Amino acid sequence: MGSKSNQTKPIAGFPEWLPEERLLELRFIRVIQETFELFGFANIETPAVERNETLATKGEVNKQIYSLYRPNVPEDVEKDTGLSLHFDLTVPLARYVGQHYGKLVFPFRRYQIQKVWRGERTQRGRSREFYQCDIDIIAENSLDLLADAEIPMVIHEVFSRLDIGEFVIRMSNRKIFQGVLDHFQIIGETAEETVRAIDRLPKLKGGWEELSGWLSSELSLSAEFISTLRSLLVGESKGGTPLDRLKSMGIENESLVAGIEELETVQGFLRRVGVPEEVFEIDLSITRGLDYYTGTVYETFLSGHETTLGSVCSGGRYDNLSGSFVDRKLPGVGMSIGLTRLFSGLLAAGTIKPEASTPSRVAVTVPDRERLEDALTIANLLRREGFNVELSVQDQKHDKQLKGAVRKGIPFAVIPWHEKMSEESSVEVRNLGTGDREVVQISDLSTALGLGRAGSDGA
Repeated sequence: MGSKSNQTKPIAGFPEWLPEERLLELRFIRVIQETFELFGFANIETPAVERNETLATKGEVNKQIYSLYRPNVPEDVEKDTGLSLHFDLTVPLARYVGQHYGKLVFPFRRYQIQKVWRGERTQRGRSREFYQCDIDIIAENSLDLLADAEIPMVIHEVFSRLDIGEFVIRMSNRKIFQGVLDHFQIIGETAEETVRAIDRLPKLKGGWEELSGWLSSELSLSAEFISTLRSLLVGESKGGTPLDRLKSMGIENESLVAGIEELETVQGFLRRVGVPEEVFEIDLSITRGLDYYTGTVYETFLSGHETTLGSVCSGGRYDNLSGSFVDRKLPGVGMSIGLTRLFSGLLAAGTIKPEASTPSRVAVTVPDRERLEDALTIANLLRREGFNVELSVQDQKHDKQLKGAVRKGIPFAVIPWHEKMSEESSVEVRNLGTGDREVVQISDLSTALGLGRAGSDGA
């Protein structure tokens, strides 16, 4: 048996927050949930457990999944085999839509905020258990490009409301880069290696020089292709936007033309709805998910945290969500926020700081046990008025009760002193941050706390 310290230590990769940290995480979740619902997305929740064959519809996942088993099951009891925890929310969504296809109204707009589990090596920014916050718009047969524009509209609203600093939504279109590869006849495994290499560009210490050298020496790609790639990804002295430079190259094929048109259409929608220009930009180096996404792709970065956090919100357009589960063409577009990665990274950087360790706004203290009934009455009165109230249940010295409330970050104390209760039907309201005190009639108590008296901030 291990030491007691080992017994209490959480398993690596499974975050465990203190109360004040969890309260802050819950605020993030509430903001995200409220914003998703603001745009009309309906919530669903799928089971944490799926069949292995269901999870495998997204490819080889045996190295990622946590499988379930029941030890010491009697022989006469049927064992659950072939079950694992889900590693993302996309596969469960595809299965869900396939199962409930006849009952859903399309376009189907859903959001999920759930934990997922991946059995990968624990490192900074990567956990084995983490929250994902997903939205998707799924249609039958075809989906208008306005849906592709609505996703970054939601992203912009979410990160604006979270108020965690400046951010940028970088967008591209899968068809554009595919068109460039097709023009230079780069196919098969070479194309896949090229895409993976470009995706690593932001992380390369040697930057473009390291990438171009590797493409030349390891994949034997032509100097013309590498020069074209440099112009698209790095830019040249002649300037212009990435799409302007692309158009000037004289590369034309069906895939590339369609990709440019789609990206410009999405860009136009965003301008028309007033999403600030500085919030979104075209970045043709986004090559994520080219084996899954078929059109628009997004990645969101927080300014100043690009290297440490990477993309904190990503997604894109796909052709057929549930092809493995239902014989219908169901195109869609969506995005996912890696909440745990975002939250833990901001905590570590000091960008966000926990404050109170309790949701209580008011502490009702008990100066002596003879005032217990009065304290109970006042606490229940405030709760009925919608205040989060913590009653001092321990028989402690009054000073210790107040110090405990201060340590927890409770902003106000309500004190039912004997003489005030008996003679004036009043209580003392004390601002625990400033020390300000005020005697308030019990009938006016909720108004006083709610409208900012006694030094309240009105929160």
